[in-house]
Amino acid sequence: MDILDILLQTSFWAATLRIATPLIFGVLGELICERAGVLNLGIEGIMTIGAMSGWLFVYLGFDLWTGILLAACVGAAFGLLHGALTVPLGLSQHVTGIGITLLATSLAYFTYRMLLPDVASPPRIIPFQPLDPDWLLAVPFFGPVLGQQTALTWLALLLVPAIAYVLYRTPLGLAVRTCGENPAAAEAQGLDVYLLRIGALMVGSALMAVGGAFLTLSAFNAFFFEMVAGRGWICIALVVFASWVPWKALLGALLFGAFDAFQVRLQQVVGGAVPYQLFLMMPYLLSILALVVMARRASYPQALMRPYIKGQR
Repeated sequence: MDILDILLQTSFWAATLRIATPLIFGVLGELICERAGVLNLGIEGIMTIGAMSGWLFVYLGFDLWTGILLAACVGAAFGLLHGALTVPLGLSQHVTGIGITLLATSLAYFTYRMLLPDVASPPRIIPFQPLDPDWLLAVPFFGPVLGQQTALTWLALLLVPAIAYVLYRTPLGLAVRTCGENPAAAEAQGLDVYLLRIGALMVGSALMAVGGAFLTLSAFNAFFFEMVAGRGWICIALVVFASWVPWKALLGALLFGAFDAFQVRLQQVVGGAVPYQLFLMMPYLLSILALVVMARRASYPQALMRPYIKGQR
């Protein structure tokens, strides 16, 4: 099997989309936060506690969609905490975000150990199953690729045009973007900058938590420590890669997913001739390279990371 054979396999592209799904949720959530002018470095921890809480609620007897909804509520609560500290109080967004990551990650692990102290291996649940609709089977290439995905992947894909529409075609989206570009102008129009920024943080953090819940409720069927594995930090880089545009964010997530799926298959081709750690590095190195190329032309929100005090000009 050569490189071309790998790229032509529908299983490769199905794996790419599956790997990209939590990144799509995460990068869209981070994009909403940053469009409102707030950097959310708590994404890694929010994805972690989203993964744990979504799995835990289902393990306790709730259905899968309720688990997703409750995980989103947990993420929104951390977004509210982040917003309360950074928006009206004007605390450092970097320090607060790192603190949120440490708090959420530690709370997720502590809760898991408190509720399941004597468990040797993570308990399993029945996760989302691939939709595989009959009408899609007849579609060449896209049928097998999309048919192998669960409802959460379809939801992630639908969210991209939905969020793009809200941001660029509705008064609410204009208000959010104005808060990230010129909050004084937003306040002059009678808008509540604090409310919009905190609301964006809550919505964005809810999406991040759903991205984490995808790992336990769709990609896998249990919660493992360190399972987020830096995906939150990758999402922050992908927002810059995407120049804060939802469609480019989708492209960036798929690009990273393709790199990751490719390295797994390349390991099988090469075998033990090359240390496997080199293959594990590939998606991150290629993502950094793509980020460096795209970041030079990125146009960031002008008020990003700048605290705003009401009435200040």
